[in-house]
Amino acid sequence: MAHDMIDHTLDATRRWQMKRLLRTIMRYPSGSVALAFLLVFLAMALIGPWAAPYGPFETIYDQDEMPVRLAGPSAQHWLGTTNHGVDVFSQLLWGARIALVVGVLSALGSVLLGTLIGLLAGYFGGLVDEIIMRLTDIAYGIPFLPFALVVIAIVQPSIGLIIILVIAFLWRTTARVIRSQVLTLRERPFVLAARAAGLSEFAILFRHVAPNVLPLSFLYVAIGVQAGVMSEAALSFLGFGDPNVMSWGLMLNDAFRAGAMRSAWWWVLPPGICLSILVISTFMVTRAYEELVNPRLRKR
Repeated sequence: MAHDMIDHTLDATRRWQMKRLLRTIMRYPSGSVALAFLLVFLAMALIGPWAAPYGPFETIYDQDEMPVRLAGPSAQHWLGTTNHGVDVFSQLLWGARIALVVGVLSALGSVLLGTLIGLLAGYFGGLVDEIIMRLTDIAYGIPFLPFALVVIAIVQPSIGLIIILVIAFLWRTTARVIRSQVLTLRERPFVLAARAAGLSEFAILFRHVAPNVLPLSFLYVAIGVQAGVMSEAALSFLGFGDPNVMSWGLMLNDAFRAGAMRSAWWWVLPPGICLSILVISTFMVTRAYEELVNPRLRKR
């Protein structure tokens, strides 16, 4: 009975926090528009491959069995075709799934790793903190793009490898912020009481300290989505993405190599606009969530 009451209380608290987040987002017109765009991108990622009229690499032929190259937007091809006769609208729908998959998985992985490292460094302090923070400083000194290009040039490029590379560089900021938060939490009375009750250090860390930093971790998930999406797009545009998977960065790379950046606007603008809107929308929703978890912003 007691467990049922606790679970019911936790569910009610989560629902209240979700409603509060939605109210905070809806308070600003930009937040409402951003949330609507994110829902559109989510729908594109979920149903895009089934809604796309053609495959992402499928060449379209006319009645004379000739590829429909660089055709402008029309009723049959809403966003025209590429120099290989591929439907741009279909590529755009297929690319939405890759953008969200890379963004979400890289953000979750980096925040999970960064939160764990920050918890250990902040709670145990001393030599553990010193070693972890010096390794973090070293990680900050390694530039992402040159390192990623070298690794991908050695190893066969894939979406999984790009996600791993993004995770390997995004955890640093999360770890530093979580560490600074834990440094204050570990001296709170509830931690001292738990230690006096005989709980082990790891039990105190993960049962009492970790739940208090999770809202901050969730904030960096939203921030990590932006970095993951843009990192994948940058690598794909430079020709170091997975050539077997359609993404918005690969669409821009194909247009650049075909010399169509200025002539075929219907090929260049859609992926560029989608990338911009996705990143800006994520940022606007992140600002709303930051106001929710930061009391100083709520007082303004």
